[in-house]
Amino acid sequence: MSNDYKKLTRSGRNRMICGVCAGLGEYVGVDPTVVRMIWMIASICSVGTGFIVYFIAALIIPEV
Repeated sequence: MSNDYKKLTRSGRNRMICGVCAGLGEYVGVDPTVVRMIWMIASICSVGTGFIVYFIAALIIPEV
């Protein structure tokens, strides 16, 4: 039996702050810059809630 599933991890090589957006981009198959821009727009529109979610995700998602 082989494990052919992807695992969500924070990126260790393509990180800006904690590597959450880069890890999410690698998991989904999208450029991490696009994920960062979407996350930033969502954070501004949600009056900063996205920043709190980012740091919670940084604590929960394991690093490579």
